[in-house]
Amino acid sequence: MTNPKILFWAITVALGGFLFGFDTAVISGAEQAIQREWGLSNALVGQMVAMALYGTVIGALFGGIPCDRYGRKTTLIGIAILYLVSAVGSALAPDAIWLMVFRFIGGLAVGASSVAAPVYISEIAPTHLRGRLTAIFQFNIVLGILIAYVSNYLIGSADFGNWRLMLGIEAVPAAIFVALVFLVPRSPRWLVVQRGAIEEARAVLQRINPATADAELAAIQHSHRTASGRSEWREFISGRFNLPILLAFLFAFFNQLSGINAVIYYAPRIFAMAGMEEGAALLSSAGLGMVNLTFTIIGLFLIDHFGRRFLMYIGSVGYIVSLACLALIFQAEAFDGALVPMLIFVFIASHAIGQGACIWVFISEIFPNNVRGFGMSFGSGTHWVFAAVIAGTFPYFAGLLGGAPIFAFFAVMMVLQLLFVRYMMPETKGVSLEELEAKLSRP
Repeated sequence: MTNPKILFWAITVALGGFLFGFDTAVISGAEQAIQREWGLSNALVGQMVAMALYGTVIGALFGGIPCDRYGRKTTLIGIAILYLVSAVGSALAPDAIWLMVFRFIGGLAVGASSVAAPVYISEIAPTHLRGRLTAIFQFNIVLGILIAYVSNYLIGSADFGNWRLMLGIEAVPAAIFVALVFLVPRSPRWLVVQRGAIEEARAVLQRINPATADAELAAIQHSHRTASGRSEWREFISGRFNLPILLAFLFAFFNQLSGINAVIYYAPRIFAMAGMEEGAALLSSAGLGMVNLTFTIIGLFLIDHFGRRFLMYIGSVGYIVSLACLALIFQAEAFDGALVPMLIFVFIASHAIGQGACIWVFISEIFPNNVRGFGMSFGSGTHWVFAAVIAGTFPYFAGLLGGAPIFAFFAVMMVLQLLFVRYMMPETKGVSLEELEAKLSRP
């Protein structure tokens, strides 16, 4: 049975994931209204949407620095404040430039939370529950996406509906996150490695599991003693961690080359390309969010039983089938009222049970304690660089080429992902963080 304290800490920290998902998806219901109100070109809309992703890249790439220097908890407090500022500022933005500024601030929070939250949860979770607890972050991401889609539909259907309310309502969960994150303890692994605060770390480990606290503390101290003594950055680029760096890069690369963020950011636009009316497109987007949530829950329960590779096999095959069929339909322009939404639902289900359930778990596991912040920043930064490129260019290429070449390209990338899972990806289920360090890092 999961310790209630650990579950509370994991859920609280994973609220950063809820805001991550909400912030990512909420713009999908507002971007066309913003385009009409301010007369923006397709290219400028793409940049307005991608501005959050540019901030996300920076937040992800540099989020490991405060995460290691000031601690996971302190970083999460800063992230919560950034979310709140972004939500209020976006709702009140007087023009496109200011909206981009506040979306950039929200992006910083998204990027940093994709580093700090999985790292924190992986470091406080027992080995046999690490996958499930860390996957709560992904669960909250897709819950945030679903709530954003539902919120957009309800606000868009109401007489008082407007895009400012769509964006500003995020301030409510952001304020809750600010309040709750103060209640979690500091990470015991960070306390040992970065502060030498052995007794405080022991106290946290006692709260997690009194029976294993001393053994856990001894393993963390042993891992820390065998580190080279170099600075974290110099240690990270020393060559010892080339394998986990490559694994993190490829995992994050394939995550975005599936086209997942193009679908999440532009779901109503994609449905409109298939001939659906605006109201039906928004409602279908809400259904997409429900499918995402349902299959994330399934992945969350399976990840510690069957392992990360098993879920990635399922997801890869589902990606390939759904994307290939979408490419053929858009090529033939054989649109049916239900066919395109159903294939998008299959695509989302495949992502949720595979990459969605595994990415933040896997990347947070494969780096050792003393460079985990940098490793998570690298993996998350890679993810968001490619997300920014795809989200920023999708409206342009969709208008220029149509859907068929785009979905075909994503399908080919997923064939390559399947080969990566088969020949390169290690299984991390049931292996302690310190054992993974010994297995994946050079002496």
